[in-house]
Amino acid sequence: MNVSIEQIKFDGQGLVPVVVQDANTLEVLTLAYMDAASLKKTIETKETWFWSRSRSSLWHKGETSGHTQRVTDIVVDCDRDALTVFVIPNGPACHTGAQSCFHETLQEAKGLSDQPSEAKYDLGVVLNDLYALIESRKRDRPQDSYTTYLFDQGLDKILKKLGEETSETIVAAKNEDPDALVKEVSDLLYHLVVLMVERGLTLDQIRSELVSRGKMRDAQ
Repeated sequence: MNVSIEQIKFDGQGLVPVVVQDANTLEVLTLAYMDAASLKKTIETKETWFWSRSRSSLWHKGETSGHTQRVTDIVVDCDRDALTVFVIPNGPACHTGAQSCFHETLQEAKGLSDQPSEAKYDLGVVLNDLYALIESRKRDRPQDSYTTYLFDQGLDKILKKLGEETSETIVAAKNEDPDALVKEVSDLLYHLVVLMVERGLTLDQIRSELVSRGKMRDAQ
């Protein structure tokens, strides 16, 4: 069923809570609030806009950080008093640099399940978290960090390490050692993400290219 903005039940302050989810991994990224104006701007621009309760003003997600969120769908709950917005994030959702604002575990809730959440360890989530971490290393340059060392040395050093890891991956594959190959592929992916951050390339750009190639094959 399609629901219009006029049918949404905004609260006494004219706001509705919004759960923002990654459209690819379904990871919950943040909880925010929208009023009618920010919801309309979200639809018009296809990027998330919210109402800041602390500043009492509209704000565009990523307006200062560049970490915008491209909207793919908006779903209204059954009572029409809450929204879920599915997005393709261009960087971390949290101001701390974490991919999701929900990255801390309630102490009293530990041990509720012996099995880790599958979504938490989805490869897409892991890559997004890795990208966010490496991006923060480039920005903050903490001491005694290997990633900081790579960025301090510059592009040539990063490319050299990427070449070395590529060669080591090939050797591991030739030797038919599955465990060694897993380690080398992981090292290769890490250094590839370092290169992406160094050159300003995002995971979303890679995703879009791969999706485009899939659509081209389907059309052939």
